[in-house]
Amino acid sequence: MEQSTRIDVAAPVGRVWEVLREVERWPEWAPTVTSVRRLDDGPLAVGSRVRVEQPRIPPTEYVVTEFEPGRSFTWVATGPGVRTTARHLLEELGAGGTRVTLAVEQAGPVGRVMGRFYRGLTDRYLTAEAEGIRARSEGRV
Repeated sequence: MEQSTRIDVAAPVGRVWEVLREVERWPEWAPTVTSVRRLDDGPLAVGSRVRVEQPRIPPTEYVVTEFEPGRSFTWVATGPGVRTTARHLLEELGAGGTRVTLAVEQAGPVGRVMGRFYRGLTDRYLTAEAEGIRARSEGRV
């Protein structure tokens, strides 16, 4: 089960990327994120581990599995019967704008059930996070 949202941001890709890749600062602009803690040193890259805490969702440890600087990253969390994949993608638009796509996929027997159970919450969180990225990137937060 996959859910996603898109939003256009009136800021260049470089600025939006800066907001997105600074994962430890997400709680400053995302009301859906209470804590993000890097579990290793160095810049965010393939193999980086991150612990994310969100209201109404158990704390989750993600591992970055794909990373394209200035464009996208994907991280994955696994547990018994569930694999959660979260994708963060930036596309350059004309006139210095950026399209942001956020997607979450729940797979596995437990993941499919969780995906249905959390569907409304996930939609609200994706929308709030996209709005937060836009506000922060445009200098409103």
